[in-house]
Amino acid sequence: MHPILAHPWRLAIYLAIWIPLGILLAALLALQAALGWTDAVFVAVPLSMAYGFLCLSAWYVTGGSPLDRLGAMRVAGSAVASSFLSSAVWLLLARGWMGLIVSFTGRADVQGSFRTGAPTLFGFGFLLYLLAMAVSYLAAAFAVSRDAERRGLELQVLAREAELRALRAQLDPHFLFNSLQSISALTTADPAAARRMCLLLADFLRETLALGSRARIPLASELALARRFLAIEQVRFGDRLRVDVASPADAEACDVPPLLLQPLVENAVTHGVAHVIDGGAVTIRAERRPASLVLVVENPCDPDRPAGRGTGLGLRNVRQRLQSEYGDGAVLQAGESGGRYIARIDVPLPQPEARVEREAPTASERQLEEAVWELKSASRELSGAGRRQLDAGIRTLEDGRGKPETDR
Repeated sequence: MHPILAHPWRLAIYLAIWIPLGILLAALLALQAALGWTDAVFVAVPLSMAYGFLCLSAWYVTGGSPLDRLGAMRVAGSAVASSFLSSAVWLLLARGWMGLIVSFTGRADVQGSFRTGAPTLFGFGFLLYLLAMAVSYLAAAFAVSRDAERRGLELQVLAREAELRALRAQLDPHFLFNSLQSISALTTADPAAARRMCLLLADFLRETLALGSRARIPLASELALARRFLAIEQVRFGDRLRVDVASPADAEACDVPPLLLQPLVENAVTHGVAHVIDGGAVTIRAERRPASLVLVVENPCDPDRPAGRGTGLGLRNVRQRLQSEYGDGAVLQAGESGGRYIARIDVPLPQPEARVEREAPTASERQLEEAVWELKSASRELSGAGRRQLDAGIRTLEDGRGKPETDR
């Protein structure tokens, strides 16, 4: 179906465009003295709207003679021939319309004016049909361009999904490799523990298969997966491996890609705690900020440990997944500092529409929020009176931040 005929409102707009064209034709006929102004309008406007329906055929003519296949000369010949035939048909319609006017009004002068105005009608119709064909070619080119853009966007989405599937396919063997290494280490030292570890691993894999196929999962589910993995590793390491997870409820409600923390937790055990004689604690912290979710995985590390055999696949996988999911909005920072290895992920959060009654935070307020978060992080490393004093200072800052400006 013609795109204009597909919707009534398009047809109404299209016919409304032909009304001023009919008035222009009436002015030409009146200036040529073929008809008076009133008669010219009465004749030309209905003829123009009827010719508008005839010009709809230009869409099908251009569809049957595309420029990229026939060439400019053949398309020009087709356009001239179509315009000639359409103008000839329009002349027959004009003669019949004037004959109806004569039969109802008895105005013989109207019928006699047809010969005088026929060249003007033919030339006007010829040019209008050429214009209709030009507009049809432009509309067809625009439709092709829009379809190409839509296909390009679809290909980008498909490529992104394929990349994410490939990254997940890399993640599963990486995790299995580390887990099987742990089981292998227990088969001779503690067969019962190895069996228990196999059962825990089966339960863990069953849950990862259920959650790994989803695009997003709540952080609470991701932390539960990390706890299950660490429980498996605790079978191997015993008291040498301790777990400390700190995550408030508002942070656990945020959605993250599945198995995002898994490579970092694996590295914390395999390349961190495993090389420390006394073991240590794997610490996982989550903090929801106004515009982002901060995830931190810390573990002790031995500065004098031998060079690892790792290939860096875990960190590389996490970076690539963050890039695919969030672009440049997410950041992974990892490095060793003071005998501890720290991996930190900053994930942007979707921002709700701002309320009218609430003003956007100023630069100083954002700096204050950053300082409070850093103080909270430092407080976790202290104990005793020093920690109590720092916590009191943090509460004072938060109370001051929550008060209205007139009370400060």
